[in-house]
Amino acid sequence: MLAARDRHGAGFVLLVDPDDTPEERLPEVAERAAAAGVDAFFLGGSLVHSTELDRYVATLKRHTELPVIGFPGAITQVVGNLDALLYLMVISGRNPDYLIGRHVVAAPLIRKMRLETISTGYMLVESGALTTAQYMVGSLPLPRERTGVAVATAMAGEMLGLQTLYLDAGSGADHPVPDAMVSGIRDAVQVPIIVGGGMRTPEAVAAKVAAGASFVVVGNAFEERGDEAFMREMVSAAHSGVSV
Repeated sequence: MLAARDRHGAGFVLLVDPDDTPEERLPEVAERAAAAGVDAFFLGGSLVHSTELDRYVATLKRHTELPVIGFPGAITQVVGNLDALLYLMVISGRNPDYLIGRHVVAAPLIRKMRLETISTGYMLVESGALTTAQYMVGSLPLPRERTGVAVATAMAGEMLGLQTLYLDAGSGADHPVPDAMVSGIRDAVQVPIIVGGGMRTPEAVAAKVAAGASFVVVGNAFEERGDEAFMREMVSAAHSGVSV
C-alpha cells in the first residue's frame, strides 16, 4: 500500500462490507475495482462472521490480485486468508474494550494465523449522523469543529507507536472528515493518514488528498452508483494528488 501511495500521490481503497454487498456481486466488484485502478480492499463490517468473511476473501482473491486487508468489527472477522489486518485501537473513544480489551482476546489467534498486523489509531469523527461504527463502539466521536482535540489525539497515537491513523466519519456519513482536521493532523504527525466516510464525489476525494490524506477509503458511494466510470473518476482524484 505504501508503494501505491508513493507512486500515485495517495492510495485508493475500496471498502467492501458484507452487510451491504451480496456475495454473488463480489466477482463484478473485484473486476471493476481492478480495472478502475483501486489499490486495495478493506474488508469487514459490524455484523459479519468468520465463515462468511473467509468466503469473501477467497472470492476477491480469485478475481483480482489486489491485497485484501481486514477491517474488523469483531474478533469473528479475523480470518487466516487475509493479506493483512488493521489492528484497530479506537483512540477517539474511552471504551477500554476497544482500546485494549478485544486486542488481548484476539492476539493469540492472530499470532497463530501468522497474520500481518497494521497497528491503527482509529479516530471516529462527528459526521452529522449516528453511524454504525459509533453505535457499536459505544463512544462519542471527535467533534468535527475541534481540530485541536483531533490533532492532540493523533499525536498521542503516534507517540504510542501506532503505524497509521484512520480518520473515519463512518459509512453513510452526512459529512466527510473536515479538510482542516486532516491538514492539521498531517502537519503534526509523520505516520500515514487514512481518511474514510462521506466522500461521494471525486472533488471530495481530491480535497482530502490535498489536505494530506495518504489513503482514502470509499464504500457506500459505489453501492449507490456502482458504475465503473464513476469508480475510475474517484480513483483518479486520489491518484492525481501530491505524494504525502
